Amino acid sequence: MTKNEKELVQERRLSPLRLILLLMFIAVLTLGGIISATGKMGNFGFSRAAVLNQWFAPYVDVTATPMFMFQNLGSTEHKDVVLAFIVSDPTNSCTPSWGGAYTLDQASEELDLDRRIARLQQQGGSVAVSFGGVRNNELAVECTDTDKLLSAYELIVDRYNLNTIDLDLENSGLTDTDAGSRRAEVIAKLQSERRAVGKQLAVWVTLPVTPQGLSQDGTNAVELLLKHGVDLAGINVMTMDYGASLTSAYTMLTASESALIQTHRQLKIIYKQAGIYLSDETLWSKIGATPMIGQNDFRNEVFTLDDAYALNKFALTHGIGRMSMWSVNRDIMCGSNYIDVGIVSDACSGLQQSQFGFSELLGSDFKGNIDRSAGIITTSNKELASQQQEPDDPETSPYQIWSSTDTYLEGEKVVWHHYVYEAKWWTVGDLPDDPVLQSWETPWNLIGPVLPGEKPIPQPTLPKDTYPTWLETAKYEAGQRVFFEGVPYQAKWMNEGESPASVLTDSESSAWMPLTQAQIKVEISKLKEKAKAKGGK
Repeated sequence: MTKNEKELVQERRLSPLRLILLLMFIAVLTLGGIISATGKMGNFGFSRAAVLNQWFAPYVDVTATPMFMFQNLGSTEHKDVVLAFIVSDPTNSCTPSWGGAYTLDQASEELDLDRRIARLQQQGGSVAVSFGGVRNNELAVECTDTDKLLSAYELIVDRYNLNTIDLDLENSGLTDTDAGSRRAEVIAKLQSERRAVGKQLAVWVTLPVTPQGLSQDGTNAVELLLKHGVDLAGINVMTMDYGASLTSAYTMLTASESALIQTHRQLKIIYKQAGIYLSDETLWSKIGATPMIGQNDFRNEVFTLDDAYALNKFALTHGIGRMSMWSVNRDIMCGSNYIDVGIVSDACSGLQQSQFGFSELLGSDFKGNIDRSAGIITTSNKELASQQQEPDDPETSPYQIWSSTDTYLEGEKVVWHHYVYEAKWWTVGDLPDDPVLQSWETPWNLIGPVLPGEKPIPQPTLPKDTYPTWLETAKYEAGQRVFFEGVPYQAKWMNEGESPASVLTDSESSAWMPLTQAQIKVEISKLKEKAKAKGGK
């Protein structure tokens, strides 16, 4: 018996409370170890293990020149890599190649790829392989024979001894629905066959994104994979190259954060429609983020080191399961002979930085690795499924229960199906949890779940004598405020005889707009100040 073990059994040296806490702590650590070892877990285990297994792995552009010696990452803190990209060979669509430039054997001979992978693994690094990308055709696009397509995927998984693959779907790889069906069918079969013999295969799908979330093609791709029975390890969104969607309302950081929040909302709907109920925590653990470090393909888009630091904190706070970046080849400052750093380089970021500066910031405190996370299996949360049938209780809800007949103003919050929603604009009759995948289709923002022990929060209301009641015969100037059916309104322009009720049919052409909760709060503050001043005189 070790010294530590002896101290544990000597109860006289520990108070009963301390002993209980110590035993609970040991039990939690033991449970975590069991989960990590088996890779199989229920909903509690999945959520906790997913947080513990948050992993960072940058992409490596295998065929880019100059060649990046990714095996040297074995001596760094962040050893894992995602090797890109396996695509169809230009001369044989069902034969996998590296970037359309090297067969597997050629990559082994000319790039020493197999040997370099082995060297990284010797040093404790893990490897995933990405299929697709933007420049060439993902295997399922050109290879229409499903047996040959399955063999092509199997060849890559077996040759490189993979337990994690990444499907980078762009261009036709994303929009070709026939290819999507073939891919989903074959990947589901490959995953099922490997699991049947005790092997792991985690499948990530990487998709383009905007601050508004996944496109229709993106959500279709996820739905198709789930429909065919693929257990997705997660959805990795490319928080980069926003183009026209990066309006003046966003920075690269806030656009990325918005993209991740909206993707989380969309995944909740997609999984629910597939009959799989997952907690918010579990859904976050099934999301990955991949920024393009430094200069993006659009000149006005630059992802800075400060952005990397902040995105890392956002990811850790929300429990995002994966962080990647494009690419570690570029994680170094450009040399003095690279004249225009505003043009994207495959070999440098375009910013002043130390080598691996982005890797260190984005990967900070991501303690998991690819191999350890591969065994996580998605299971529906039965408690969440049954909870959907329970009615909302006004006594335990922080805000009013949504009603189909009530009018809600911008900023008002409601509770529906045990979640809190906030109105983006005035709305009546629009279900807060209407399963629309695109954010512009709903007037509601999902805030989060109703928390245990919550009680109704008093909402601010204005005294009835704050404004006059609207009269059909009165003339109103722009900015004047009135009460109409208990709701405060403000005139947008001079009008006479135009009822505030017109807002409900056409808010744009209506001469009135309802006051937001924020405006009401401001007005209440003014009334309090006036009352205070009056009382002090």
